[in-house]
Amino acid sequence: MPPSLRHHGAAIAFLHTAAIHIETFNALRDELAPGLALTHAVREDLLIAAEKAGGLTPAISLKTQEALLALAQGGARVVVCTCSTLGEAAEEAAREADVPVMRIDRPMADRAVRAAARIGICAALSPTLAPTRELIASSAARAGRDCEIREFLFDDVWPAFREGRLDDYYEGIAARLSDASKEVDLLVLAQASMAPAAALAGALRAPLLSSPRIGFEAAAKIAGVRM
Repeated sequence: MPPSLRHHGAAIAFLHTAAIHIETFNALRDELAPGLALTHAVREDLLIAAEKAGGLTPAISLKTQEALLALAQGGARVVVCTCSTLGEAAEEAAREADVPVMRIDRPMADRAVRAAARIGICAALSPTLAPTRELIASSAARAGRDCEIREFLFDDVWPAFREGRLDDYYEGIAARLSDASKEVDLLVLAQASMAPAAALAGALRAPLLSSPRIGFEAAAKIAGVRM
């Protein structure tokens, strides 16, 4: 375990696969729970490996679980994996950890299945579709809901994210949301990195959910924070 993470003492510890998420969640903290101690670990290698493998493999899952458990051992009240592609590994790690470990998109999925029967999953990275579809299906089963799931893949914008052209990435996603919203009752953005596109999308025919705010609120509640 890196020395900086051995005793971080943060209320919420995040595992990211892109450094841009640090600013996202620090901003949510400043807005919703000023002063709350957070710590962040960035493991870009895990998502890169999943991209190359076409999804989450047992080896990548094990490495993800090890990273999450290391954060848990540092004193966090809750540990959050913000990468949807790796989300299943977070729920596996939760079985071994002494503190709650959650995936950022589970609260979004739970809210989606309570709100709509026809749910559209929007993703910019192909390996994220299957775990998000499974996530929605499991949330629906837990809630006793029947849901029809549609998938919308915007993979032509992913290179913009990888190249750091974030405005192009967000605008490319936003441009496709209007058509997708005509086919379902509710849309979810499968990746936390997609969330800023919501503000650019304009009026949509269906509500749109993204995971960062909903997930942060859930994590803060688990950590005992009043907001």
